[in-house]
Amino acid sequence: MPDIDLNGGWMPLTLPQLDFWEEFTFHPDQPVSTVAHFIDIDGDVDVDALKRAIGQTIREADILSARFHAPAECAAPRQICDPDFVPELSVVDLSDQPGPISAAKDHMKRDLKAPLDLRRDRLSAHILYRVGRSRYLWYIRAHHIIVDGYGLALIEQRCAELYNHFLGQADAGTPFHPFAGFLTEEDHYQKSSKWQKDRAYWADYFASASGIDVLERGDEDYGEPGFHQTTPLPKEFSKALLASAKAADLGWPDLLTLLSGLYIFGAVPAARNEDSSTLTLWLPFMSRWGSVGANLPALLVNILPFEMKVHRSERLLDFLTRSADELRRQRRHSRFRIEQISKDQGLAEGSRYFFSPLINVLPFKSPAFAGCQTRRNILDSGPADGFNLTFRGEDDASAMSLAIDADPAMTGREEFERHMSELPAFLSRLLKPDNLQRPLRNLIGENRSAAFLEAAAQRFPY
Repeated sequence: MPDIDLNGGWMPLTLPQLDFWEEFTFHPDQPVSTVAHFIDIDGDVDVDALKRAIGQTIREADILSARFHAPAECAAPRQICDPDFVPELSVVDLSDQPGPISAAKDHMKRDLKAPLDLRRDRLSAHILYRVGRSRYLWYIRAHHIIVDGYGLALIEQRCAELYNHFLGQADAGTPFHPFAGFLTEEDHYQKSSKWQKDRAYWADYFASASGIDVLERGDEDYGEPGFHQTTPLPKEFSKALLASAKAADLGWPDLLTLLSGLYIFGAVPAARNEDSSTLTLWLPFMSRWGSVGANLPALLVNILPFEMKVHRSERLLDFLTRSADELRRQRRHSRFRIEQISKDQGLAEGSRYFFSPLINVLPFKSPAFAGCQTRRNILDSGPADGFNLTFRGEDDASAMSLAIDADPAMTGREEFERHMSELPAFLSRLLKPDNLQRPLRNLIGENRSAAFLEAAAQRFPY
């Protein structure tokens, strides 16, 4: 990654940024790959301190001011964090309208539907809606090429930290690292022996992997909306999850990932070959720990395959222990980018791996603004492939929700609704203490849909 200008000049794009740039070249007129949240802040709000905190947070997160430029059609695009391109905070007072919250959400939806031109538009927006005497909705939107979902969570946490500081109730905290610092760190990694070891690990991993599908960029269909539904999970579910995680001696996000994988293995048609005991799951990795990226909002998330092996005679506890060990081994190599793996595996330009089924567990702590009740609301996480599960909750597993996204070409409405009801029931059943000692053959079922198999065969005829 040469020519990194630490003094505010033009810089290269990272591998995941290049992937989104390529996506943009195929779909320049469609509003795809946008991430957006809004924070509901209700209480004794000091609006001046809030605006000041948002403004400073935006300036600290220099990637939000990114501009992109491709000097020629065949030349590599470049980027610059331009202080003159910093997004401005807009304040919109809707408190005198009959339905201020609905009006604010309508504003947000219109903004989300607008295409973003990576060559000239500001790629992030921040709007503070006043929807009551002391209630505000802070809307944050950005293109995925500059920030991921965890990056937005970092922005929210930093803003709350600054807000509390301006009220005299907390320290100022640590500003974000500059984006150029991450590029320098990434350049060092790519020249290191660790990069070589990680590359060898993934070469061996893919040499023995099977059932990993490839998608051509031109085949992406962003015109037809997929099925999407979010449902809250009860407090009893969170308690059972924590208890089972303790009994199995593993973190609750890994437990939730693996149990969901078992559901997909047994209940989602065409997720694997009929006679296979292995299911390839796609799992996001934050790729931030031990890096300046731990305090840097940017696009750093990686997505990597996990070959989940299912032995029906194995006890659930043994399956969880073995699989969690494999996950930990894999995480030691999780900085190595899927885009580099694609190149090493010989994927042609204009193609990428089909990230489905994907399981994403997001234990993000909500920001705490002093004297206020706050709640994070997810508006958009970008497009999803095939069949995706997303669990969101606090870091202590409270306030848990489940979202399922499915491609209508592969999952019918009736089947989608069945998953929405059956998956929580399946997870709750497996979280009962006695089930840890039961063999998998007694816990997972088979449910194959001929219509789904036919649709999958048409999409992936090879």
